[in-house]
Amino acid sequence: MALRETFWNRNFLLALLGYFFLFMSISLFFIFPLFLKQFHPSESRVGLIMGMHSLMAIFIRPFFGRLIDVRGRKELSLVGIGLLMLVLPLFHFIRDAGLYPIILRALTGLGWGISMTATITICSDLAPVEKLAHSMGIVGVAGLISSALGPVLAEEIVSQFAFRGLFLASSAFLVAAFFCILATKEVVRLNGPEEKSRANPLKNFSLFTLFLIGSLPIFHGAVRSAVVYFIALFGKSIPIERIGPFFVTFSAAAILTRLWIGDISDRYGRKQVIFPAAIIISLNCFLISQVRSSWMFLLAGFIGGFGQGLIFPALSTYIIDIVGRENKGFALSFYLSLFDVGMGLGSPFFGWISDLFGYRKMYLFAGTFLFLFNILFTLKAPYPKRLNVT
Repeated sequence: MALRETFWNRNFLLALLGYFFLFMSISLFFIFPLFLKQFHPSESRVGLIMGMHSLMAIFIRPFFGRLIDVRGRKELSLVGIGLLMLVLPLFHFIRDAGLYPIILRALTGLGWGISMTATITICSDLAPVEKLAHSMGIVGVAGLISSALGPVLAEEIVSQFAFRGLFLASSAFLVAAFFCILATKEVVRLNGPEEKSRANPLKNFSLFTLFLIGSLPIFHGAVRSAVVYFIALFGKSIPIERIGPFFVTFSAAAILTRLWIGDISDRYGRKQVIFPAAIIISLNCFLISQVRSSWMFLLAGFIGGFGQGLIFPALSTYIIDIVGRENKGFALSFYLSLFDVGMGLGSPFFGWISDLFGYRKMYLFAGTFLFLFNILFTLKAPYPKRLNVT
């Protein structure tokens, strides 16, 4: 029996707002390289400092994903946010681009990896079981909005109050996130057999099945990196004067898709949505390779956002359904880590392709890359069990 007809309830909104504030705190740091420039570091040093945050998050997510299932979502979310709240004031004491900022970024990655996964899991717990993908899509909307607003707000804060104002604002968002999660009533899970987390959620799958389940998020992340990291350089090479409208249309399409048809995989099945979503992303890469005008550039942004809006909730909930919803924390950490690995590996790989053959052929390769694996995934990957919801 469904306890809720909709996830638009007080606790879901509090958790969602907590996630938004948490993401805003992190997104303010997108302009942190500008702070580091005063110390005249090399580009590789800036990359190392910025990348340490993501590397730490990737490393710890699978481990803490299991703890989230065992110890509880709310407790781990508050621990992660609390760690970030302790670390942020230490940024005021950075005096160079040496080891100290690397350690601080590693600690923020630790706090972020724990709190992000736990908070998303709280939001999904507060949604009806038949609307899991829809709730994941809504959480993704909060992330998209905060990642768009964060850098804009950060620039304004720095122009008015310098970077000390940025560090204080980031801490303020964390305090807001902490109290939102603290005020959220966590779902009480039953102790029946269906609610117990398995010691190893992946032990019942063959290596080939694990490869299929784990590789699509990696390949999707890799192709996403080709679009996110190289589209500005490609646009300037055409040339297209303004790159910003691409990201605006991309984000707008992703948000509208998740709000409008974010529950489509809840209604029709995960793989039934993953396949066309990945096809759309593949075809959009082909379209990007042919862009020669501003209107085609904007169209590519919109189609790419539409495909992204479809695939994230469907693919993330596919993995949750496959490993079992009693292992939701592990499943989400598993998915997010794989996607981030794809983003991290895809950037240098597709950069190498573009060096050899140019941007247009790089996008053709990226589209073909995802298209072919999507066919293999659709034919061979297992279908998750459908839940009977009454």
